[in-house]
Amino acid sequence: MRIKATKPLMTLAFLLAAGTIPAVAQQGGGGGGRPAMGPPLQLTSSAFADGTELPEKYSCVPGMAGGPPDASKMVSPPLSWVNAPAGTKSFVLLLHDPDAHAGKMFDDITHWMIFNIPGDATSLPEGVKADSTIAPQANNIARSPSYFGPCAPPGPVHHYTFELFALDTTLDLQKGASRDDVQKAMDGHVLTGTVLIALFHRTGGGPPPARPPQ
Repeated sequence: MRIKATKPLMTLAFLLAAGTIPAVAQQGGGGGGRPAMGPPLQLTSSAFADGTELPEKYSCVPGMAGGPPDASKMVSPPLSWVNAPAGTKSFVLLLHDPDAHAGKMFDDITHWMIFNIPGDATSLPEGVKADSTIAPQANNIARSPSYFGPCAPPGPVHHYTFELFALDTTLDLQKGASRDDVQKAMDGHVLTGTVLIALFHRTGGGPPPARPPQ
C-alpha cells in the first residue's frame, strides 16, 4: 500500500534503520550479551482492520448534515495497543492525512493529536470529546483541540494514518498546542512507534465542505 512519507514516519523509519531506538535495549536480555528485541508495539481498532475502509460513523459525514462540518458531532474510533516498551511514560496519538497537502505545502492535514496519554494506558475509548480528561489534545486543521473525522471528497481513497508513539517522558505542553510544538517536544524521547491505516473517501455528489482556516 502506498503511503506518502511525513515527518514522524520518516523519523521513525530512520530510527529503526539506524537501530537507535532505546526500546530495543530495554525489552529483555539475550544471549551473548546482545539485547533481545521484545514484541513490537501494535495498534489496532475493533472498528476496522489495518488497511481497510473506515466506517462512515467515524468520518466527518455525521458532523456535516448539509452544512459546514461540526467536529462536536464527529466520533473518534476505539483504539487499543499492546507491547509498550519498558520505560514508557506517555503516548502520543496522531491521526493525519498524508494524501492531502493544503496550499501545496509540505505539511499534510492534521485530524487529531492527543498527547500525554498515561504510560500504563492500553486503549482510547470510542468518542473522545474535546473536553475529555483522558489526556490533552493538540489543535487539528480547524484549530480546535478535538477529533476531526476523515473527510476526503469523492474520488480516490485517502490513507488516514493513525500513528502511536511511546515516549520516555511526559510533555510540558498544554491543551491546544500545535502539532509542531508536540513533535518538537517529542524529539529525543521516542522509544518506539507504530502505524494503523484506514481508507476513506466520501461517497455521493456535491462539493466537499468548506475547508477551515489553517
